[in-house]
Amino acid sequence: MARKMLIDGELSQPNAEEAHYDFDLFVIGAGSGGVRAARFSANYGAKVGICELPFHPISSEVIGGIGGTCVIRGCVPKKILVYAATYGGELEDARNFGWELNEKIDFNWKKLLHKKTEEIVRLNGIYKRLLTNAGVKTFEGEGKVVGPNEVEVTQLDGTKLSFTAKHILIATGSRSHRPSIPGQELAITSDEALSLEELPKHAVILGGGYIAVEFASIWKGMGLNVDLCFRRELPLRGFDDEMRAVVARNLEGRGINLHPGTNLTQLIKTENGIKAITDQGEELTTDVVLLATGRAPNTKRLNLEAVGVKLDETGAVKVDEYSRTNIPSIWAVGDVTNRMNLTPVALMEATCFAKTVFGGKPTKPDYKDVPVAVFSIPPLSVVGLSEEQAVDEANSDISVFTSTFNPMKNTISGRQEKTVMKLVVEAETDKVIGASMCGPDAPEIIQGIAVAVKCGATKEQFDSTVGIHPSAAEEFVTMRSVTRRIPAGSKPKPNNP
Repeated sequence: MARKMLIDGELSQPNAEEAHYDFDLFVIGAGSGGVRAARFSANYGAKVGICELPFHPISSEVIGGIGGTCVIRGCVPKKILVYAATYGGELEDARNFGWELNEKIDFNWKKLLHKKTEEIVRLNGIYKRLLTNAGVKTFEGEGKVVGPNEVEVTQLDGTKLSFTAKHILIATGSRSHRPSIPGQELAITSDEALSLEELPKHAVILGGGYIAVEFASIWKGMGLNVDLCFRRELPLRGFDDEMRAVVARNLEGRGINLHPGTNLTQLIKTENGIKAITDQGEELTTDVVLLATGRAPNTKRLNLEAVGVKLDETGAVKVDEYSRTNIPSIWAVGDVTNRMNLTPVALMEATCFAKTVFGGKPTKPDYKDVPVAVFSIPPLSVVGLSEEQAVDEANSDISVFTSTFNPMKNTISGRQEKTVMKLVVEAETDKVIGASMCGPDAPEIIQGIAVAVKCGATKEQFDSTVGIHPSAAEEFVTMRSVTRRIPAGSKPKPNNP
């Protein structure tokens, strides 16, 4: 197998006197983290190569696409579907605002699917241009590590190319995990859910995390009958318990059938669709079953263990605080490391990697006070500590401030859906150490609140800030009365019911 070298976009034989390595950096995986690391490293003057699997909306071990999960089959197409689903409720609400609408309003799924696909193809092209404009050499094919400083790329025609690199970065992300239940091959994952040829009438969803809750909202907003099964008492384990209860209440209020404490034990193909059997003795006949029970790191085909890179029990790449593996020349960022699996966090890790390796400024990713959002309808967004986490970690009393109110829009539309906001404050320092909101525009509002929390703002500073009126956001600066005060040393409630 000949070793190749890229010079001015052309493959040629390397001159050993010109370069010890073909590349300063070779990145396997061109998702959010990989593209960011490649571009920023190139901007520091590094010679960078990157490889990615061929593009398709539905991934597999040999299918991917520049832009990665977020752009092609994750955050971006999901948010487009959330926007579409939100119109369902908005159209209902519009009648009380004077809009005379026909009783039956049709929804054209195929038109939305076409527009969604157009957008991710456009973004795929933008990511390709970003790499080209940064001077990064891009290869389409499957990459794997064959040595501490060597990678192999198998192209679509089966041709294998080998390159040497001073540094190798693994940024291959993760894929949907399928639980081992009889009949699981009859179900779909979020990949397929974003690209269904026909919109079903009834869906059963297994899972209680982001993806399950978001698709429950999406499909209900599009008119489906939805059953959501999850093993805990409430969905969204790990979030603030009070806010989890609000989300569950809103899901039910929108007409989603919740099945807490429930798992699926078998899927059976029938004349009427798929029969989903639960461990509670229920039999749910449905058109589609979505398995949303988590994701697994994409490491199986990378040959990492053969070259000595350590993986954890989930298959994730083990790294230090700077994203370096136990092999000094090999690094990893993003979901493949299973640290905090969010696109903006992968971008942060990639930025820190480029600064550390090529910018001359060793930088650790900072996972404190990372804001997150669940795009349910309405959405939930949080930053900092939940009440349970604050009590668990506190060295002083904790003050909790809450506000529950009917948004102005709902007073006219008649929708019975409260917005809930919450601030968690460390009593001794008066610092706001956690903020959460469930209601319209929550992610847009919490992004701004996150800056204040990250800067260490106090409750007094929140209170001294003039609100924007009339807005929901102003509630965050007008919560004057303590809802409850929790003494230091109190045993926190479990955050996993």
